[in-house]
Amino acid sequence: MSDAPLLQTPLHALHLRLGARMVPFAGYAMPVQYPAGLIAEHKQCRESAALFDVSHMGQVKLIGADAAAALETLVPVDVIDLGVGKQRYAFFTNATGGLLDDLMVVRPTPEVGFGDLFLVVNAGCKDADIRHLTAHIGHRCQVVPMPERALLALQGPRAVDALARLNPAVQDLVFMTGGLFALAGAVCFVTRSGYTGEDGFEISVPAEAAEALAMSLLAHPAVKPAGLGARDTLRLEAGMCLYGHDIDERTSPVEAGLTWAIQKVRRPGGARAGGYPGADVIESHLAGAAPSKRVGLIGLERAPVREGTTIVDAQGHKLGTVTSGTLGPSVNQPVAMAYLPLDHAKPQLEIYAEVRGRRLPMRVSPMPFHPHSYKR
Repeated sequence: MSDAPLLQTPLHALHLRLGARMVPFAGYAMPVQYPAGLIAEHKQCRESAALFDVSHMGQVKLIGADAAAALETLVPVDVIDLGVGKQRYAFFTNATGGLLDDLMVVRPTPEVGFGDLFLVVNAGCKDADIRHLTAHIGHRCQVVPMPERALLALQGPRAVDALARLNPAVQDLVFMTGGLFALAGAVCFVTRSGYTGEDGFEISVPAEAAEALAMSLLAHPAVKPAGLGARDTLRLEAGMCLYGHDIDERTSPVEAGLTWAIQKVRRPGGARAGGYPGADVIESHLAGAAPSKRVGLIGLERAPVREGTTIVDAQGHKLGTVTSGTLGPSVNQPVAMAYLPLDHAKPQLEIYAEVRGRRLPMRVSPMPFHPHSYKR
């Protein structure tokens, strides 16, 4: 794997022209930051608008009248009742109730070329996800990867101004809805969603039209480019999980605090309860058997607490490990996530992070650390 040449997104040449520092990520050369730097890019997104290249992520369409019912055999989420033009967060589970990946699912208007369901999956998992879909539901619907398309995320309070300049109709979208729009001469599928906690859009665009669209967006005075570094600090302040760090095949959605994404119809007593991998484990966790819970932590000193840091109680007994951590540029204090035993997963409880021989006090905190600003 490490010897394979890095893949490039359709915006690779543009990143280089903009002075990006490129790093390997999920098999791709990706911009971690631009000359303005991570903190400036983070604040640009919170205060104005930032453009992210997320073309490394997987885009997949499912085609067939049975697609929604088929997908429900792999996720504990209500897909059948998802309305046309609506989007929903979901996750693939395994036989032990763990998470194989999290994803976004949208039901496009029929006959627009994005199938009966359009999925966006994580870059590091996309090949495995496509194999998983094909193996388990490929006999019930067509599973069609869409590598010919790029994906841009335009995020921030001024994102709507910049995108509406290209097509005013995008203003009609609200959070977690989507549709087909012409942008800078290209036919794009746009959803009002993102991974920053801010209002914004994710734009699926033909690869050959991606650079022209990016340039059109960057021509707006409110928009500047942002890299993976700012994307990570933004999503962490927003309390959002990063697959492979805060959630993985060993964590259940209940432990991860994702029970909000399991609709009533898929829970015990619901009309379509169970029927997905690991349902018995997840249902037992919903009933109170989850051994731990993902929590937010706020540092009471200035030192950032990074992923992998051990969390202990006042007596030095290990409680858990930090899964993500940073000095939050907007909240101006150290923030982190960790899994703690239920008796310690209580807001305002003080615990300690072991950093270079010191015990740094932290407090269990509700998430998000920074309020969401979605257009509902």
